[in-house]
Amino acid sequence: MPLRQKAEEAKLGKSGSVEVLRARLIQHKILNDLDLSWDGIQGMPHKEIGGILKTFGIKSSGSHKERRQRLWLHLNFDSRRMTIERLAELDREKLHQMCLYLELPLTGNRTVLMGRVAGVLTSQGNGWGRIKRSLRRRGIPNIIKETKHQEHLEKKNITIDTVGLKENNLENEIMFDEVSNAALEDAHDSLLIGFEEEDFNTQGDILTIQARVEDLDRMIGTIIKSHRGLWGDKEVDLLLRIAIRRGWPLSNERVREKLASVATNIAEIKGAEMRDSNGQVIHDLDTLKRVREKLSIVDTVISKNEKKSV
Repeated sequence: MPLRQKAEEAKLGKSGSVEVLRARLIQHKILNDLDLSWDGIQGMPHKEIGGILKTFGIKSSGSHKERRQRLWLHLNFDSRRMTIERLAELDREKLHQMCLYLELPLTGNRTVLMGRVAGVLTSQGNGWGRIKRSLRRRGIPNIIKETKHQEHLEKKNITIDTVGLKENNLENEIMFDEVSNAALEDAHDSLLIGFEEEDFNTQGDILTIQARVEDLDRMIGTIIKSHRGLWGDKEVDLLLRIAIRRGWPLSNERVREKLASVATNIAEIKGAEMRDSNGQVIHDLDTLKRVREKLSIVDTVISKNEKKSV
């Protein structure tokens, strides 16, 4: 009732569940300076969307595309009603529109389109529509206190991963979110790009690395934490040295370059601050075009694999 009253005072719609009302008020009263239309969401950098998802109190990890999907769903649907069972009631035109906004292929009959939307709803799980349990249990974190604590640790030259985040019991959620299974699959597929026609030995090296993509993810997370959330040439060199010591086949220069490129993609998804060869932090807006190009390439490869499987 208090939320309905606030919505009425703000001249907003007061219908819907408590989660829908809360999301509507946050969108129009708290984040009213942001363009949260579908087009606006498409133009947002990876980190900015993560921050917005946290403001709504919902899951903020995942790839750039997953974050866009989750934010759009949260702003436009009631998670209690938009279920897989509800999809059976939608006609092809509405399913086609949902596929468009969820950035899914638009070809196929009604059953195919329904399957694609159902796949997104399943993969997103309980990540949207309801406040996370951690927020219900602990409340909203004191960001100002955390920032001051982080600055204090940096002055003392204490690494954040060993003291700061653990002492504050934040479960490393502010930074370095674990990447989703979908993001790991994307990394797995993108490793092979450009090596399809290579000789047996080079392709074999790539396939060996593909089988260790989960180990790669863990190594990247450890490096990011120990380097205070930064990722650049120094971190890439460290990753390559560690991988070589572990026996990874990295004698080929092109294989090393591909591993470095995929590792940087994963680091961006984890929320690391990217820095150039001079050690300067690159602003999110400067990386947006590059991230989109990478996602486009991955989507192309996945589409080709889907056609082959069919």
